Amino acid sequence: MSDETTNGAAVPAQQDAAGPAFSVEKIYVKDVSFEAPGAPAIFSEQGQPDLQLNLNQRVQRLNEALFEVVLTVTLTCKVGDKTAYVAEVEQAGVFGLVGLQPQAIDVLLGTQCPNILFPYVRQIVGELIQAGGFPPFLLQPINFDALYAETLRQRQQQAGADAAASELPVGNA
Repeated sequence: MSDETTNGAAVPAQQDAAGPAFSVEKIYVKDVSFEAPGAPAIFSEQGQPDLQLNLNQRVQRLNEALFEVVLTVTLTCKVGDKTAYVAEVEQAGVFGLVGLQPQAIDVLLGTQCPNILFPYVRQIVGELIQAGGFPPFLLQPINFDALYAETLRQRQQQAGADAAASELPVGNA
């Protein structure tokens, strides 16, 4: 029997041998808000509800290997010109990214992390709306890969515009 076991459990391999790693360290609710400013009168309003969804993501580097990603969803429902409700959820997670190239880190933070957080946001938003006395609402899936691709396209476009502006000749006065 090998002497690399402790109480029957294998000793973990040395960290030096470990390659790139992605880990979910913590998932938590950072902020939650629900408002029904017109209640209870809004419950008797007739008309088709108008829903507006606002999605935002921010990333903060906590240390060399840890990043906080915050996915914010704000859902505003209006009936006519009256606000029925506003639900806002900031769902956050701390993610470990070790041994990865900066481009790979950017991709994971822009796609994988929000994909992990989204089901939590979806559940909380649905529960808030229903607890507020409104019909159940199921937030539809979001393609974070497509959103990330659009962000990259905008970054490249902005970089091209900045480069073109810096190449303009400066006139003599």
